Amino acid sequence: MTEATAPRLISLFSGCGGLDLGFIRAGFKGVWANDFDADAQAVYKKNAKKFNLGEIDGRDILTVGEDEIPDGDILTAGFPCQPFSNAGNRKGVHDSRGMLYKECLRIIQKKMPKVVVFENVKGLLSAKYIDGRKLPDTIIEDLSTIGDIGYDVVYELLNASDYGVPQNRQRVLFVGIRKDLGIGNFIFPAKQNKENLTVGDVLNMPDGLPNQEHWVYSPQALEMVEQISEGGSWKDVPYENLAPRFQRIRDDMKKYRSPNFYRRFSRTEICGTITASAQPENCGITHPTENRRYTIREIARFQSFPDDFMFFDDSLKNIVAAYKVIGNAVPPNLAHNIATAIMEQVFKGDEVCQ
Repeated sequence: MTEATAPRLISLFSGCGGLDLGFIRAGFKGVWANDFDADAQAVYKKNAKKFNLGEIDGRDILTVGEDEIPDGDILTAGFPCQPFSNAGNRKGVHDSRGMLYKECLRIIQKKMPKVVVFENVKGLLSAKYIDGRKLPDTIIEDLSTIGDIGYDVVYELLNASDYGVPQNRQRVLFVGIRKDLGIGNFIFPAKQNKENLTVGDVLNMPDGLPNQEHWVYSPQALEMVEQISEGGSWKDVPYENLAPRFQRIRDDMKKYRSPNFYRRFSRTEICGTITASAQPENCGITHPTENRRYTIREIARFQSFPDDFMFFDDSLKNIVAAYKVIGNAVPPNLAHNIATAIMEQVFKGDEVCQ
């Protein structure tokens, strides 16, 4: 398959390019990408030439007309996950960001690509639409009937660590294949072994890699971290050394669902989900043996980004923003596995890509 016949990728809510990178490595050609977040745009642009990502449109998707977007064979969308996240306010579609899903439908109805891929957090599975229906059922119904042709749609909750990502990160993926192609339902790729995915494997890196700076902990957070051993959490901290709010939680663990703040994964474990906030209270962001956050390069490795994918330099210095865009990204290795399966099942020959 040549570049001229490669399936054309329309990428909505592209972030810093993790999903796009995985698809392009699988043989797809990016023809249009969009994200409104300035930090994500900056990182995407920084790496576009090296990784063949193409251009990214930084406009609000609400202002982009369907005719301004080129035709494509596949459309991917990681629409904002915060309304559906277990770590968020769980307003779901009642949050204005939740309705950005409708913008995806608007563009799909106009372009009718052969394949549609939605990626989101686990919380979407229990979210409800405004009319009370479960959101996954709504998505399937919408895609099944769109454009008088519709899509055969399946979804599955995946753990990124089953697909070469050194992180236990659960995400739900919807894949729709246009019904008139006669292919039927997408078959998700088989799970892989989890060799070489531990924290120790990730931290075993060559010297001289870029973006090794880290976001310094506050004095209060550092005081907590210093009392937690490798493989432990806030539960290691003596009660009398806890701040009052943590003491209240410790007093009634059942009420607070036994939270596991300040998790410090050991070198023999697979890391937990890297979040956009990079706060020790909601993700295992602390180095196993050093009293600090993981560096930008380290968390990029947990997300399976290449070591030469740049998140800041002299022209891009916001280290907190770098944590955010990495935490929000789709792991490239997960994306690559899904993209490869789609390529094999849908785009089997050059004639399909014409």
